[in-house]
Order: sequence, then C-alpha cells, then structure tokens
Amino acid sequence: MRFLIGMGLFAIAFAIGHLDGGFVASALADGMPAPREITMQAAATPVMEDLIAFHNLLLIIITIIVAFVSVLLLIVIVRFNRKANPTPSKTTHHTGLEVAWTILPVMILVVIAIPSFRLLYKEVVIPKAELTVKATGYQWYWGYEYPDNGDLQFDSNIIADADLKPGQPRLLAADNALVVPVDTTVRVIVTGADVIHSFAVPSFGVKIDAIPGRLNETWFRATKTGMFYGQCSELCGQSHAFMPIDIKVVSKEEFAAWLEQQKKSADAGSSAPVKTALAEIAPANAAQAETAH
Repeated sequence: MRFLIGMGLFAIAFAIGHLDGGFVASALADGMPAPREITMQAAATPVMEDLIAFHNLLLIIITIIVAFVSVLLLIVIVRFNRKANPTPSKTTHHTGLEVAWTILPVMILVVIAIPSFRLLYKEVVIPKAELTVKATGYQWYWGYEYPDNGDLQFDSNIIADADLKPGQPRLLAADNALVVPVDTTVRVIVTGADVIHSFAVPSFGVKIDAIPGRLNETWFRATKTGMFYGQCSELCGQSHAFMPIDIKVVSKEEFAAWLEQQKKSADAGSSAPVKTALAEIAPANAAQAETAH
C-alpha cells in the first residue's frame, strides 16, 4: 500500500512539474540546465535525439510494467487475503501462465535491445570526420587543440563569480570556448594530463573519460548554432566542480573567419585575441544565453 501511495505522489509531482514549466524549461535554455527541469536537456545532435527517443521508449515500457504489477498486487491484496479467501488454491503448475511469463519478458528485452544496439553502434563508430579537435583535461581546466588547422591551441578556464557578465551561467561559463561549425562531423580526441577527467556535454549526448597516457575519442554533429555547456563529470580533485566545457557552435562562414583571425594572431606571435574573437564572431549567442538565464 505504501508503494501505491508513493506512485500516486510521484504522478502528482510529475503533473505539477509539467504544468509549472519543467518540461518547457529546456526549450528556453538550450545547451544548459534550466530551473525546475525534470527532463533531459534539448538535443542538439542526432545522437542526443536518439538517446532521448530511447529514454522515452524505456519510460513507456517501465511505466506499463509498474502499472501492471501494481494492479496485480492490488488484486492479490483484495481478493486473496486470508479473510476473503480462507481456502487457498493448491494449484502448483499452469502451463499457459508459465509460457506467458517466460515469453513476454523475452519479447520486452528484444524490443529494448534492438534500438539499444543501434544507438551503441552509432555512438562508438565514428563517421568520417570533417574537423578534429583535441580536448585535454588538466587540474582544473580544459585545453583545446585543432590539429587540422596548424598549431592553434588555447586553455579554457572557469570565469570567477565576480567576473561573470549578464547572461553567463555560474559554474558553466569559461573564458575561451571551443568553437566548431554547425552541420559538421567533429571528431573529439580526449586525454588527461594528470588525473582522470571526463568530457561531458549533455546536449550533444557526449560523455567520455579523459585518461592520462591514453587517447579516447568520440564525435558529435551539432544541428543548430548557439552556446552549449558541459562539465567534467569525473571526480578529479578539489576543483572538480570548477572546470566547465563551453562549446560555441557557429555557422561555417563564421568558423572560417574565426580560424583566419587565429592564424593572423599566431603569425603576429600572440594568442591573446582568442577571447576577443569569440565575442566578435557571434554576438547573437550572448543574447541567447542572456534570454536563457
């Protein structure tokens, strides 16, 4: 009975969250968590779209199972208690029932397995990349490199609370973002310089460990522009909570202009313009972040 009461309370809380804007919160803040959000962040890549679809499928299946078992439990409580059924049945075998409770779970597992294996293949097998970037986890910040574009590299540190500008989320905003073009297959090589970190960006469906002495790789293909936030999701030490991941997705034209600007800065012998260039090429993203905040 406590279980049934708990399920009822959960359903009420679920409905309140829906009516109170919990579901639409992610639409108001693409690429970052939102207040009262009870679903996953809005998808920005095909992999994340499939992850959300698979999650929703599992949610439907488990809800049906829980409801079915709850109904059976209620029937047992009402019809087969000692008072209502003083003489219990002596039945020990029922062929039809045994076949049903064997075949039905197998069918459910097959329904789950097919999209699961398809999604796993899609995540692990990296398609032909149009751009390669390298992310290195340090204690406690990220370093980014563009191996396909000369010697372009820079560090990305968290912005202190006192230095946050309007629209920049606390604990998620970094001074230099990883800039990538939209509708481009990006291969991400990940490693760690000191301890194990984890490169995770929820809106992209990306999460992979950064291990010292080892190169891991993943990929994403962003389908919309904007700023997308992640964090190190491995307990890596004292400042684990203070090494955000900022990925700025811009148009291909803006990305080409940004690369050209970085090459000119490198030729001039300075990497300082990286931060300024990011602010100049996509001012609309700042307005988007401010609206989401």
